[in-house]
Amino acid sequence: MPAFITFGRVLFAVLFIYSGATQLFGIQQTADFIAAKVTIPSLLAPYTKQLETMTGMTTPQMLAIGVGGFLIIAGLMIALNFAARFFAILLIIFVVVETFYFHDFWNQASPDNAKTLIDALKNLSLVGALFIIAGYGRGPRSVEPAYGDV
Repeated sequence: MPAFITFGRVLFAVLFIYSGATQLFGIQQTADFIAAKVTIPSLLAPYTKQLETMTGMTTPQMLAIGVGGFLIIAGLMIALNFAARFFAILLIIFVVVETFYFHDFWNQASPDNAKTLIDALKNLSLVGALFIIAGYGRGPRSVEPAYGDV
């Protein structure tokens, strides 16, 4: 059974690794998509302007790089089973926020929202799998004492 779990973890993580790499290879397209959907709150605007001045990039470009890097790192950590619970919880938060901003089927008319609804439901199933990884963690602990009979 552990081999199936390891194989499943690796296959599951491929989605996030590929998605992050795709976003990093197409930073401008990702940044344009983010700019169309996400508005920076006015409270954060002075800070984002400072970051834009320091880096020479727009806020959507910085977000695209950050998200792409995060997805690759989180996918690798889940595939390698290193801090899997922590990264699964971070990915749960990310997928829920991403679903809210980018798959807003409730704001679309009935025939147009079918694909967006399916994407949102796929994300819901990803959240379910991430909860399984977060709950399962590295696997069951052995019942043997840690140091044996001393």
